[in-house]
Amino acid sequence: MTSSPSHFQKWVRTFQPAPDGAVRLVCLPHAGGSASFFFPMAKAFGPGVEVMAVQYPGRQDRRHEPGIDSVDEYADEIFAVLRQLDGRPLVLFGHSMGAVLAYEVALRLRRAGLPAPARLFVSGRRAPSRYRDENVHQAPDSRIVAELRRLGGPHQGMLADPEVLSLVLPAIRSDYRAIESYRHDATARLDCPVTVLVGDADPRVSIDEARAWAEHTTAPTEVEVFPGGHFYLVEQSRAVIGLMADRLSAAQTEPRR
Repeated sequence: MTSSPSHFQKWVRTFQPAPDGAVRLVCLPHAGGSASFFFPMAKAFGPGVEVMAVQYPGRQDRRHEPGIDSVDEYADEIFAVLRQLDGRPLVLFGHSMGAVLAYEVALRLRRAGLPAPARLFVSGRRAPSRYRDENVHQAPDSRIVAELRRLGGPHQGMLADPEVLSLVLPAIRSDYRAIESYRHDATARLDCPVTVLVGDADPRVSIDEARAWAEHTTAPTEVEVFPGGHFYLVEQSRAVIGLMADRLSAAQTEPRR
């Protein structure tokens, strides 16, 4: 799969350009999420970090494109885009569905013989090998809306607007189908350090399921628990960004392997 500059611009939003930045942070949103979710995070980092966010099809300025309902297809597309980046240290941050996509993109980098991410941040998602029997994507719209309300987070305003909801629900359903049908490759392992971030009251992931990320890399894994639910990182943004800034500072001195 090839990728052109225009294709790159379609998939990636650079909220904080830093041409001379020492490290590049690429953020991948949750199911139904958009690149703009990470705008506040981007503004919190200094000029030493170039912050980018992936924009999935089917939302915002890509709302007229069909959604993607396969983690593998998502990861293939994102890998094709990110492989164009230069040799600066690369760090991936994914929240919820985005955590699995970040993991799969990191695996693709390794399989292609390209430098591994300096660090992988996985947030609000259980380890790839930990499955639950979930079928939200097969449910009527009302149940999807109920699930979004249960999880909280940035969707709440649009849930009260039927017109906006009708526009975004197809992409949300596609994302849920992608993540609920995902199955990992049990033979695959990363070789980069992993930082796992999780809310202590997240209904989507237990602490034990978060700790299981250690099974998916040969490098060190750390688990950081914050107060809050699935979108703990909104309420705990200062603490999350502080932790990330510390790890990014270390990544700036590590060459891509």
